Amino acid sequence: MNIFFRGRHEMLRTRIACSMTLMLLFAAAPSAQELPAVLSLGDAIQLAGRRNPTLAAAANEVEAAEGDRLQASRRLNPAITTTSEGFPMFDASRPSFMNGQDFTIRADQELELAGRRRLRTGSAATRVEIARSLQADQRRIVELAVQRAYLQVVLAKAERDVSRAALEDIDRMLTITRARFDQGEIAGGELRRLQVERLRFVDDQFATDLAFRNAKAALLAAMGYQDLTRDFDVSGLLTEVPAVTATLARVETTGALDRAALERQAMASRPDLLATRTEQQRADTETQLQRAIRTPNITLGGGYTRRTASNGVLFAVTVPLPVFNRNPGGIVRAEAERRRAANRATAAEIDVRLDVQQAVNAIEVNQARVQYIERETLGAAREARDAVMAAYQVGEAGLIDYLDAQRAFRDTLRIYNRALYERRLSDFEVAAAIGRPSVQP
Repeated sequence: MNIFFRGRHEMLRTRIACSMTLMLLFAAAPSAQELPAVLSLGDAIQLAGRRNPTLAAAANEVEAAEGDRLQASRRLNPAITTTSEGFPMFDASRPSFMNGQDFTIRADQELELAGRRRLRTGSAATRVEIARSLQADQRRIVELAVQRAYLQVVLAKAERDVSRAALEDIDRMLTITRARFDQGEIAGGELRRLQVERLRFVDDQFATDLAFRNAKAALLAAMGYQDLTRDFDVSGLLTEVPAVTATLARVETTGALDRAALERQAMASRPDLLATRTEQQRADTETQLQRAIRTPNITLGGGYTRRTASNGVLFAVTVPLPVFNRNPGGIVRAEAERRRAANRATAAEIDVRLDVQQAVNAIEVNQARVQYIERETLGAAREARDAVMAAYQVGEAGLIDYLDAQRAFRDTLRIYNRALYERRLSDFEVAAAIGRPSVQP
């Protein structure tokens, strides 16, 4: 007996220890509410998948469609009817309750004909498929929105760095100019002109700081956070090229994107297009169901009857006569919905082809744009700025020349950053256009 209780005691201690360990592990593990201090694009997409309320609502639509399918598959409930007639309630000499009346108890079951239950269930099942396709399409849209918002943060961060670097150059040049003024090499007007110009660069830094904050708030909102003041940094760079670009279909001879192959892939995998095609199937099934309703259901009944002192068995068959209503309105409506579904599927195909065409155009143009800036402009603008800065420091160039060169280099960097942003975004847009999951760099 003592051994038994000692064993139970040891088991209890072991369970308590395991429970405490699990509680500590769960407490130490990062929760879905936490936001990394340095956020990658993959992290942002994963957080949006767990937190975005639009995606959660799409999942709820699937659950609701599953409930409708379950309800549609149920058979009609039977009915129980009990009647009592002729009991001499007010006679002075009343017989017994069962012998002084006509008593009937009856069960009826309505039978669905013409395959109504099968068609109804099939229609509800296609609604589930439509809801799942729309859920996948919503995930595609949200993912692209998160990618765009993330790249906007990366762009705003790069723009802020450009403005800060330009302000640092102005401050260095202001220090040199002040020293030259103290030595009497230049007049005070040139120093004051540079001090006034510095305000433009400071104001530009304020604007880029605001853009960076707003971009981070927009990314938090896209991920589904309600607290839009949370601080974080991003690890992405505009110069990165997503791996999805290398896996796109290309023409073997030229290496250009194969529009026809991308269109075929989009036609086979775009979830919104698949939803419209499934809607066509549902409309066809619904049309068959409305035609089946023209055939009325029959009701079979049976039960027990007692009339005065004699017992009996009751059988009944109820057959509605489709004389005045053979569901013409439901059939007309179903036919119209079937044609509407076909038209919507055709319109969706055109939209998908347009998305693919525009995404491919964007990739090709933005890639050429980046290459042109890198080849023709970026290096030249940097060299011109450095040359004018060196000449100004030794007094061989004027202040106006230096400021023009500094502004030109800053504007060139901004155009280059915008081109890099558009190129990266177009990579994700073509992935979304063909309906394939994004491949992160």
